[in-house]
Amino acid sequence: MRRFVDEEGRGWDVVIGRESWGGMVALFVPQSGEEVRQKALVADSHAEAQAMLDGATDEELRSLLAQARPKTN
Repeated sequence: MRRFVDEEGRGWDVVIGRESWGGMVALFVPQSGEEVRQKALVADSHAEAQAMLDGATDEELRSLLAQARPKTN
């Protein structure tokens, strides 16, 4: 899990999730008031996706969040 602050000062946690079809997604979980968002990642495994998040700068995480869509159940 990574924590970061978006451009509007809101706090987010980002974790790796797996879709039912096996794809990896970044799940953006707000620290308050917003809905969970998700962004598909180009990664072959959970470990690869986690390494992507671990190596991302906060600016890169903000960019992924800007591309993310509301999570559907």
